[in-house]
This record gives sequence, structure tokens and C-alpha cells, in this order.
Amino acid sequence: MLFASKTPTESEIVYLLKEHEINPTYQRVLIARLLFVGRTHVAAEDVFRAVNKDSPNVSKATVYNTLGLLAQKGVIREVIADPDRVFYDPNTSPHHHIYDEISGELTDIDAKEVSVTNLPALPDDVELQGVDIVIRVRRNRKK
Repeated sequence: MLFASKTPTESEIVYLLKEHEINPTYQRVLIARLLFVGRTHVAAEDVFRAVNKDSPNVSKATVYNTLGLLAQKGVIREVIADPDRVFYDPNTSPHHHIYDEISGELTDIDAKEVSVTNLPALPDDVELQGVDIVIRVRRNRKK
């Protein structure tokens, strides 16, 4: 478990950021805490609205830059489930996703439930970093 409880404290978030060599500014702590309290997949616009819900004091650029930095440093994962929408996932353990194209809901699939075989041979000078699978679904309309 990443944190002692489901709701990480500010000091736990600060420690996490420092552990990943990220300067824990007020805005970064606020954004990271939001991600880990909800433990759900969120888009940048959702984060922007949530952090500014009570008082608008975090710019859109800060939200986008912070999410990018958190993903780059491995604190969260970027999941591109839709060409128009990037999700940010606080679960960095190996797993895959199901994306409902109608509702926009993104759901985790345990990596053990998916088997990937016959990957192409990689050039000698590269190293496999991972395989991300997004299964896109659309609910059948009732007739």
C-alpha cells in the first residue's frame, strides 16, 4: 500500500513528491493529493475544476504542467484511452484498462487477467518498458 490510509496526509504527499525528486509546491501537493484521495482515473479538466472548486487559484497551465511532471517522474500514469482525452491514473502498478466510449468511464484490469503473446522482435539497442492495453467498449443499446 502506498499510503497508511485511504486518505493520504499532506506530509505523505510531500514525502512522495520529494521521493520522486519533485519540489512539493502548494499547487503540486494539492493536485497530487486530489489524485490519491480519489484513486480514480481523471482527465486534466476534471483536476482543474476540482482544485479550483472552492477558490480559483490554480491556473490551467499549472494543472497540466504538474500532471505531466507527475507522470514523467512515475508518480502517476498517463492513459490515452481516447484521442481527445488523456486520463491520469494514480495506480502505477502493472495493469490494463477497459474504456467505455459512451460513458467515458475507464476501469482497471489486473495485469494477470491479460496475456500478451507474440510481441515483435525489438531492435538490439532498445529495451521493452511495458505494454499498455486499452480495451474500448460500447454498451449495446436496448431495443
